[in-house]
Amino acid sequence: MPEPPPKTRRQTEKEQRYRDLLEAAGRLFGTYGYASVALDDIGSQVGVSGQAIYRHFRGKQDLLGRLLLDSSSKLLAGGRRIHQQHPEAQEQLEQLIDFHVAFALESPEIIRVQEQEMPQLVDADRSAVRQMQREYLEIWSGVIARLHPEIDSIELRTRIHGGFGLINSTAHSMKHAYRRPPTGDEVAAIAPTLAAMARAALRCRVPRSEE
Repeated sequence: MPEPPPKTRRQTEKEQRYRDLLEAAGRLFGTYGYASVALDDIGSQVGVSGQAIYRHFRGKQDLLGRLLLDSSSKLLAGGRRIHQQHPEAQEQLEQLIDFHVAFALESPEIIRVQEQEMPQLVDADRSAVRQMQREYLEIWSGVIARLHPEIDSIELRTRIHGGFGLINSTAHSMKHAYRRPPTGDEVAAIAPTLAAMARAALRCRVPRSEE
């Protein structure tokens, strides 16, 4: 199969601008809220006008949709890869925790946007994001159910959402603790502690009434 032709400089610059706009939108939406951010605010972060954003997106709502679709796709792709490459349950869970911790620490604003701005999406984007989130959750549910067959569905969901909450909220709060985004070295130092906390939460032993 022939190699695709190399990208032109114009194509490369356009793709980079697209990524820069998504990154800026995620940062601003996560910090100030979707409703408080204008296209001009996003454009100024990457050195363009708000009107120039229409070359890449249909508008602010479309930008939000692409942001959450892309982030949800990355989470699901990572979860699927781990599920396929690590069939042993305990190792799979370890890898899932490390993966989610890394994502949350690298993209705390995106996590916050996912949690708060779903109602702002158009129906088609919201449905697609929800579907990817459900599939990602099912990967976690499957491996934890294998490790803890004694727990019921309510406790299973509680453990998973509690684990997500611990990881996501801690990752976001670290930005405020440092009064700035943590550096790469700081993230590397935080990640093992946060992962260990999540492991402890997910394997906690709940007292039973008959015990």
